[in-house]
This record gives sequence, C-alpha cells and structure tokens, in this order.
Amino acid sequence: MCSSCPTIDAPAAAPFAERLTGILNGGALSLMISVGHRTGLFDTLAGRAPTNSADLAAAAGLNERYVREWLGAMTAGGIVHSAVGSGLFALPDEHAAFLTRAATPGNMAVPAQFLPMLARVEDPIVDCFRDGGGLPYEAFPRFHEIMAEESEQTVVSVLLSHVIPLVPGLADALRAGREVADVGCGSGLALMQLATSFPASRFTGYDASQEAIARARESAQRRGLSNVRFVVQDAATLVDEQRFDLVTAFDAVHDQVDPAAMLSGIRRALKPDGLFLMQDIEGHSDPARNTEHPLGPFLYTISCMHCMTVSLAKGGAGLGAMWGVDTAEAMLRDAGFVDQHVHRLEHDAMNAWTVARVS
Repeated sequence: MCSSCPTIDAPAAAPFAERLTGILNGGALSLMISVGHRTGLFDTLAGRAPTNSADLAAAAGLNERYVREWLGAMTAGGIVHSAVGSGLFALPDEHAAFLTRAATPGNMAVPAQFLPMLARVEDPIVDCFRDGGGLPYEAFPRFHEIMAEESEQTVVSVLLSHVIPLVPGLADALRAGREVADVGCGSGLALMQLATSFPASRFTGYDASQEAIARARESAQRRGLSNVRFVVQDAATLVDEQRFDLVTAFDAVHDQVDPAAMLSGIRRALKPDGLFLMQDIEGHSDPARNTEHPLGPFLYTISCMHCMTVSLAKGGAGLGAMWGVDTAEAMLRDAGFVDQHVHRLEHDAMNAWTVARVS
C-alpha cells in the first residue's frame, strides 16, 4: 500500500475509470471508422442484407482477412450488428445514416480521418511540448485531401441551401455579377461551387499552399470554369484595395501565421459596401465554457496537433481552432468590421458563420 498516496473514494473513482475505458475503445473505433470510410466498406455494407466477411470483401475488392478483423472491431463496438454464431454482419440503416458518403453532410466518418493523420505526428508534437516551435503543413500527409472532403461536406454541400441565404439578397447580387475572393481557399471546392452557380460573377482564390492551389487549378480546368482563378499568396499579404464585393474565409483564419493582418487585408480588399463571410470553429475563448461543447475534446486536439502548430512553425500567433467567437469578434472589430452577426446552422455543431460589414 502506498503510504504517501492520497486516500480516494473508490466508488466515486469507478465511473472515471469506466470513462477512460470508453475513451480507449472510442479512440480505437475512430481509427477503424476511418479505415471503413477510406476502403469503402461502410458504403458497400449499407443497405446490404446480412453478409459474411468473404462476400463483403469480394464486393468491396478487399482482402478477406483484414475485412474479417475490421468487422470484429465494428461488431464489438456496436456499429455493425451480428447474431451469435451466424457469421453474418449488417450495418443498420440508422448507423449508415452517419457513416456513408450518401449521408453527407452528416457523415461522421469523414472527420474521423483526422485522428490517424494526427497520430502520425505525435512524436514531433511531443518534442514541440518540450522545445516550442511547431510543425509545417508539409508534416501532415493527406491533410489537403481530408480537408477537401471535409469542406465538401460541411461547406460545399450546404453553400447554396444554407450559407448564401444567411445574407438576404446575396444570391441575386451574385447572379447579377460581383467580384468575389476566397482567402485561404485550400483546394477551392467552395469557390468552384460558387463559380458554377453564379457564372456572371468573377472569383479569385488565395492560398499559401502551392499543393492546394495546384489541385484547385487542375479541378477548375477540368470543370471548364473560366470565371475563377487561383493564386498562391499568403492571406496576410493581400494587396487588393476596395476590389471585392464579397470575401469569404472558410475555416481559414485561426491557423494563419498573422490572422490579424489577414483580417485587416480583407477589410482593405472590400469595397465600402462589401461583405465578409467567415466560417470558423464554434466555441468560446475560455476552455471552462466549452465543457458542454459536443465536439470540444476533438476540436482542441486538432487545434493542438495541427491548427496551432502550423502557425507556430512560422513564428505565428498560434491562435488555434478554439480561439473562440468572442476573440474572433474582438479581432474583427479591431480590423474595422463594426457590423457583425454570428449564425449557427442547425445541422452543424462544429462551426459558427459570421457575416461582417465595414459599416
């Protein structure tokens, strides 16, 4: 018996130990959910009569032994159902509604991919805890691929139905023809959706990543879009003056090296009656106010192991994903946006949507 250890209330401690067990199982299942998404197993299993591992593997074009073990994890985790002794497996429709590509924008298997990606940088992140500094974007394999899929789900799929209508009259203005920029555009999916839907308007996407811009240019060319262009440029160094009617930033401000300079640049780039539409992470600047956030631990983890560290890698502000709507409001005000309105979409617990004007 440890003589110096504090006496604990064992019955009170038991629920926390049980919770830790759940965390371990949840982390493991998150990894397997990512695998199920990337291999197409959820899509293959959805709507299918109870099937064995060999038939499922054949239908998905995969190795049976790995599929069998994956089914074991899914069954033990209560995601896939299997009757004892049957050797048959089924994905309930109620589960498929959150795990298949057809479930967009509610496919939770898409964000599950962030966890194995982040796990690959655990060792250098631990070094950063000791030594400071950060990891550059290049340290994160598949980041732009995953972000493009996440953007497709959380932004592109609802852009016309939910986001543009946040601003009365915006759709009509874009149909008539406006100058639009997307800052931190990534692979450009949102901007290309707008360019396709509003051919009379002109669109410019800015991003510091040459890889992301190359993907965007290739996609725009493949789609035959002549009203959109993509430029490799740091968001904090915009030189445009009163050029744009609308500037958007989708999940792009908090991980910038100099987010204050980015917001000021956006302010200068807008016409006097221009509009800034910003999607960023829903949350508070005070961690104690995020204890009831349904995705709080997940978002802080992504922040620590990606959003914050890529900024710090370049000596940046390191705001992190959980900078909070209150900090965002203050920074927007400092940049010159005096009229701000924050919106939440019913289906989206992860993001806040801010509409800001100069006057």
